[in-house]
Amino acid sequence: MMPDLETIAAMLQGDARLCGDNLILAIGDCTLQVRSNSAKLLAGLRRYFAHVAVASAQPDMEVIAIEREAPETGIRFVDWNREPGKTGRKDSCFDLHGARVIRKVRTGMVFLQSETLRMAAGPCLEYDNQVINFINAQYMNWLQHRGWRICHSAGLVYHDRCFGIAGFSGGGKSTLMLHLLDHESVNYLTNDRLFVRRVAGQTRAAGIPKLPRVNPGTIVHNARLQELIPEERRVELLAMPVDELWKLEEKYDVFIDQVYGEGRTVPEAPLGGYLVLNWRRDSDAALRVEPVTLGQRRDLLGAIMKSPGPFYQYPDGGFHRDDAVFDEPAYLDALQGVAVFEVSGGIDFAALAGRCLDELLV
Repeated sequence: MMPDLETIAAMLQGDARLCGDNLILAIGDCTLQVRSNSAKLLAGLRRYFAHVAVASAQPDMEVIAIEREAPETGIRFVDWNREPGKTGRKDSCFDLHGARVIRKVRTGMVFLQSETLRMAAGPCLEYDNQVINFINAQYMNWLQHRGWRICHSAGLVYHDRCFGIAGFSGGGKSTLMLHLLDHESVNYLTNDRLFVRRVAGQTRAAGIPKLPRVNPGTIVHNARLQELIPEERRVELLAMPVDELWKLEEKYDVFIDQVYGEGRTVPEAPLGGYLVLNWRRDSDAALRVEPVTLGQRRDLLGAIMKSPGPFYQYPDGGFHRDDAVFDEPAYLDALQGVAVFEVSGGIDFAALAGRCLDELLV
């Protein structure tokens, strides 16, 4: 017999009692409340979301995070097929009427997503980044319900205009973004989830409250970030072959206000341009930056478009499927009139950052 929404929610919460405290986040025009049985988890989330946390407000939605062991649900999950270029099992899902249960294969964290219940359960303190992603997923749903298109891109704001940075897997968009943030007039919008929408003849860009989460290859060569890694570990990393270092998955959060200064985060801005990183680490060719027309370069559009993923619930209550195709015309419409540049040749972050500041972002 298929379990119902209430039965699954009760099983995930178990005998956990929620704290009297809560966390209220004002993200754009959306207000979200987070509740938990763990005061320590709420404190960590309050630190992470400090720039959007407010004392009180009427929430539009609620997320409940239950700190516990990884739930044994007895549910027969089905693996979620990942996007091209991604390998390994990451998510598995189980659908019931108006709801979806998502299990993280590696960590055992379980999430319940519906129009009325949004719950995370499992070792939340150990895998707090997955709780953060789940909270952000609710805001991403809110944006998409209002016509915003999700892009796999970073976003910076310079002279009151956003500049999007996309790239194929391992292209270094986060590394370039952090190079550019060294310039005090460049502000942070988003790390790798950029939303675009055409409004009154203008393309707008919005971000989500997700900190840059970077690998050691980005950190060890950036003087501002080096304190994120102990000196002994940094020496070990610098001794590694370059290719091995670049592929190493060992994520660190970059707190923008702490590293670059207060007030360096912008939630939304007009989209003034887009950079698509199509360069190669093994290339000896000179760096090239050339304007392109996305309608004629659908391969580059593929680097920009992003699947809404298993947490996306449509306004009618249905859920996104892993075999859904991208609506390319909708992306082209949203990005019409936006200057797009392709970067090719060999990778040179310092040179490209200079080109961006001197030519592309002016």
